[in-house]
Amino acid sequence: MRARVSEKTTVAVVFTAAVFMSALDTTIVNVALPTIGRDFAVAPIAVDGISVAYLVSLALFMPVSGYLGDRFGGKRVLLTATVIFTVASALCGVATSLGELVAFRALQGVGGGMMTPVGMAMLFRAFPPGERLRASAVLVVPTTLGPASGPVLGGLLVSELSWRWVFWVNIPIGIAAVAFGAIFLRHRAEAGPGRFDLTGFLLSGAGLGLLMYGISEGPNAGWASPAIVAGIVVGAILLALTVLVEYRAAEPILAVRLLGDRLFRSGTVANILMTSGFIGTLFVMSLYLQDGRGLGALAAGLSIFPEAVGVAVGSQLASRVLYPRLGPRRHMAGGLTGIATSIGLMALLGAHSSLWWARLLMFAMGFGMAQVMLTTQTASFATVSPEATGRASTMFNAGRQLGAATGVALLTTAIGIVGATHHVSGHLVANLDAYRAAFLVAAAFCLAGVPFALLISDADAAATIPARRRPRRDRLAAHATPARSGRGRQ
Repeated sequence: MRARVSEKTTVAVVFTAAVFMSALDTTIVNVALPTIGRDFAVAPIAVDGISVAYLVSLALFMPVSGYLGDRFGGKRVLLTATVIFTVASALCGVATSLGELVAFRALQGVGGGMMTPVGMAMLFRAFPPGERLRASAVLVVPTTLGPASGPVLGGLLVSELSWRWVFWVNIPIGIAAVAFGAIFLRHRAEAGPGRFDLTGFLLSGAGLGLLMYGISEGPNAGWASPAIVAGIVVGAILLALTVLVEYRAAEPILAVRLLGDRLFRSGTVANILMTSGFIGTLFVMSLYLQDGRGLGALAAGLSIFPEAVGVAVGSQLASRVLYPRLGPRRHMAGGLTGIATSIGLMALLGAHSSLWWARLLMFAMGFGMAQVMLTTQTASFATVSPEATGRASTMFNAGRQLGAATGVALLTTAIGIVGATHHVSGHLVANLDAYRAAFLVAAAFCLAGVPFALLISDADAAATIPARRRPRRDRLAAHATPARSGRGRQ
């Protein structure tokens, strides 16, 4: 039975499950935070530690994931990371205090920080460049389905069962992924992973962790808060030192030299900016629908979910038609422009706008997302060697995670600057201008990615562009010609 399941299928199945759990976690927990605060009798601002602990832990362990995958083999590290994430999810669900929950969320971040980079490296090693378009078409669905389904599933679980189920929902997925992977995944350690770069690990982990803390807590604690300023400044300095040290290191834990590769650099930066706008928009749309329009968590989630449908439809069209015809340069630039346009139109939504307009725009955003994510994940690694794929995946995913935190933080700040509420005729009501401003900021993020997309050369990514199929008549003629010539020589 084991021989009947190809390595490509096995890696795709396990990685899809891991990515879905990690992506789902980015939004499903947010829905439960108010209920958790009431259950533990703590101030609303105190529950932010649940999200911050996860993000900081994620940032600390993500840089080392590439080295661990190369040193011990992708199968061992991916399955270990999935086990850690699953066990931590179970522990989060049985936490009896806020302190315990924060600690278990930090443990969850250890697993989450390694799952996606290691799994992506395994996927791209299993699929040669010419087949990565097909792999990315599968990968893009759980990557975006998770965040979009989080509000729906979270609202349903919190209202019908308990907030604890937003963590327990990971358990069956994790168990199934580990069992399947343990049976069918093949163990393969990469040759020559080199010595462990302790200096690079400490600098990059501390820098990313402090920067993630500062960015994620900035909107709540205030950007002028000494702790926030110190976290961002020190984190940025440590990351700058990381770049200098790792560039000169013989065996760096972060392969910063890959940023000299135009294709990888342009795709990575465009991906960061797109993720900032996308994740930020999911967050703001939820606030607009719940705080601005008065919808419940479940109803708001159902109005956001069309984004996932747009991704599912868009990914098929992108992989089968658009990417082969347009090439990565025009495909990525067009997708970013489409996302920016759909998010920009969300700024026109008012207090009485039909929810179907919001759903249509969410669908359009998801459709555009599929174009960009499929393109960046397919093309960015085209010129990266198999040996460097693990560490390239680490950098790619670390940037995406930082982009997601930055997008939510800056859009939240935009809402705070404008003011989420204001007085009208002596009554305190929602100020929809605040959400409009946030949508425009998100659209600007995506537009900022267009110049980087235009720097891409289709020739650099030629190996990832499938040859367009010839008409059936031409294929038959091509097969017939050798046959005739063969008979003529006899």
